Amino acid sequence: MKLTARNTHRDIAYFYLGLIIAFSFSGIFLNHRQAWHPRRYTYNAQEIQLKQTVVKDSVNDKFIAAFTQEYKIDDQLRRFSVDGNTLKVSYVNNDVQVDLTSGKGKIESYRTTPVLGQMTKLHVDTSKWWIYYSDVFGVAMLIIAFTGMFIQKGENSFWGRGWKLALIGIIFPLIFLFLLS
Repeated sequence: MKLTARNTHRDIAYFYLGLIIAFSFSGIFLNHRQAWHPRRYTYNAQEIQLKQTVVKDSVNDKFIAAFTQEYKIDDQLRRFSVDGNTLKVSYVNNDVQVDLTSGKGKIESYRTTPVLGQMTKLHVDTSKWWIYYSDVFGVAMLIIAFTGMFIQKGENSFWGRGWKLALIGIIFPLIFLFLLS
């Protein structure tokens, strides 16, 4: 095989095709995680009623531990807070909201959406080997970008009109980054 920009571009793109597709989908999903998060979908919602009214100031670590045990929530506590008269408790796989005035609340349990949830994990994984692989992938994307600049010849080449599109492609995200965020 002759080492040319076209061959390098093609072969690296073929090699990383699966990861490019996975990153594309998971990036789209993560952009819209407020509406639907593939790593946390509700599979069970249980209405609850506290046996007694709770005073806002009595919500502490001891209260949350007793609550967790009483409602048989076998999960790791992340945090809790009282916002107005609403108790919010967040566990790794469960969320709880209780109106302290009425004692009515809901326990929502979550699971990861199969395949899609795992794909989004690729964007946030911090294992040492995955970081190395992701760094190699980043370099490969740079090679694909730079070799792609030299594949086309003539008026449709990078130096013919491609540089204008590339410049717009660089400016567009900068507008969102600095002016619209």
